[in-house]
Amino acid sequence: MPNIEIELNPVDFITIGTIGPKGQRVFHLQAGKADQIVSMIIEKEQAWALSEAIRELTDDLDQRYPDDSETEVNYSMDLHEPIEPLFRVAQMGLGYEEERNLIVLVAQELLILDEDTDPEGLEPGIVRMWSTRAQMRALSAHSTMVVQAGRPDPKLNGRLVYYWT
Repeated sequence: MPNIEIELNPVDFITIGTIGPKGQRVFHLQAGKADQIVSMIIEKEQAWALSEAIRELTDDLDQRYPDDSETEVNYSMDLHEPIEPLFRVAQMGLGYEEERNLIVLVAQELLILDEDTDPEGLEPGIVRMWSTRAQMRALSAHSTMVVQAGRPDPKLNGRLVYYWT
């Protein structure tokens, strides 16, 4: 299995979006630079956790390394075509490079092994997406909104509920 390693440094856009009806939505993390668009499938819980982690990181960075050069910008947070997922994400991490004042979001591929697959030598794919604080703040806010746009009570999980009066 070939090892995928993609570096979008820096991204032109980064977003999270869904495809499908409520209760059956598939969450996509997508970023692009020039003509290269990279889409990955994530879980709803990952989108929520990423939103929270970005918010905490940017708040911390604003206190430790104030940046007056950034202004809030309206970014288009729509998914871009074509939406062809590269892989399903197992885990994500955030980092910061002080010299360039960029935040990196690293997504690692979920490897699903069957009985016939030898795990020796298999390396998960990695995508690194370098973004400004403003882009990450927009991603965090948008991700929260996308997660909350689902079913009013996610515990229902698509089940029919009967009400008696």
